[in-house]
Amino acid sequence: MIQMSKIKAIAVDIDGTITDKDRKICISAIEAIRTCEKINIPTIIVTGNIFFYAYATSVLLGTTGGLVAENGGVISENHEGIQKIKVLGDIEKVEDAYNHLKNQIMTKYKNKNNNYNNNYELNKVDDSNSRLSEIAIYRTIDGNLIKEELKNFDVEVYDTQFALHITDNQVNKGSSLEIVAKKQGFKMDDIMAIGDSENDMEFLASAGFKVAVANANSSLKDIADYVTEEKYGDGVREAIEKFILNH
Repeated sequence: MIQMSKIKAIAVDIDGTITDKDRKICISAIEAIRTCEKINIPTIIVTGNIFFYAYATSVLLGTTGGLVAENGGVISENHEGIQKIKVLGDIEKVEDAYNHLKNQIMTKYKNKNNNYNNNYELNKVDDSNSRLSEIAIYRTIDGNLIKEELKNFDVEVYDTQFALHITDNQVNKGSSLEIVAKKQGFKMDDIMAIGDSENDMEFLASAGFKVAVANANSSLKDIADYVTEEKYGDGVREAIEKFILNH
């Protein structure tokens, strides 16, 4: 476990971590993150959402540590102060898996009138055209069914509680965080990572100090060094104040 005095950067998820259950950003998290930035402890945004959502969040929060988006499939590279997109995930691999899934759903789960059972609706999320490395699906279908149907494909399926993400299994939040951290001059052991859902497992596991907010799923809490008493952004503030600001 990292010594608290050695924390040099924060890596934080967005949805369900610095936002509440309705995806509204928590003022408490904004204030805590900005306080860290003022004392030269930057925040790296690590999210399953699209790059431009992550970039906008970073700008509005005032973070300077870099970006990991689409569950590790896309990262930012800073060129003379300008954020450049670098795609790491293989979208063709993901599209092949999705097309197989769609065919299987049509074959196995449509009823005699060629209508789908409501439990098997396969709908991409609204921002799908902006995704560069993965496909995200609304949670109108059982995530375990998707995982079973795609078990022979080189993809990973994550349930973020907001959407189901089909990603290239050669990248994840942890592997891509390591790339971004290295470019920023940080070792993974120097980073405190904060998250809430199953797609945060790899990036928490790779960090020096692991924090799960109170609303996190049980598997994330099991690997955490600290589980906050507060939920969502209030939990982020709690961890920052306890382990960085020493309040």
